[in-house]
Amino acid sequence: MRVFGLTGGIAAGKSTVASQLRQRGWPVIDADLVARAVVEPGQPGLLEIQEKFGPAYIQPDGTLNRSAMRMRIANDPQAQAELNAILHPKIRQHIQNQLAELKATGHKVAFVEAALMIEAGSYRQYDGVLLVTAPYWQRVRRVQQRDGMAIANVRALIKRQMPDWQKRKYATCEVRNGGSQSQLVEQVELALQQLGIHPPD
Repeated sequence: MRVFGLTGGIAAGKSTVASQLRQRGWPVIDADLVARAVVEPGQPGLLEIQEKFGPAYIQPDGTLNRSAMRMRIANDPQAQAELNAILHPKIRQHIQNQLAELKATGHKVAFVEAALMIEAGSYRQYDGVLLVTAPYWQRVRRVQQRDGMAIANVRALIKRQMPDWQKRKYATCEVRNGGSQSQLVEQVELALQQLGIHPPD
């Protein structure tokens, strides 16, 4: 089975492209959903977080206190590294398990959607990387409309991410998501051709 990475910066349109891929018949594993799954109540990831960081990061209902954890890692690089050391191996294993299931059920192609695969180096394990990009001003507007953030905060968030011109060095192909829906469909079709992917039987 051939496995491709799907990545891009915030509000570039990864989820929209992932939806198009699923509509064409290819499975897409969402790393964000996997990351949530490994910290569900009762999962080893959540127990290790509680042991490392303390009960203040667990809600009364037993779930992860995400806002408290975000605040902690935003101001503490060491805490970020410790959290990554707990979660990243579990996320990778969970994804590998899902890919093994897809292969066992006869799938020939699958995608893994992850925002930071280039930064984390996990892109190396895939057969190619599809990068989704969009004009800066469109990304700012999308985040503002979606999350209600102040424009200064949106700009700061985007600035902290690896810029598209650097990500292009690692990408096999690029989908430019700055036009109409029909143009995006064409862009995805072209990218699939560049990856050598043909419609599933």
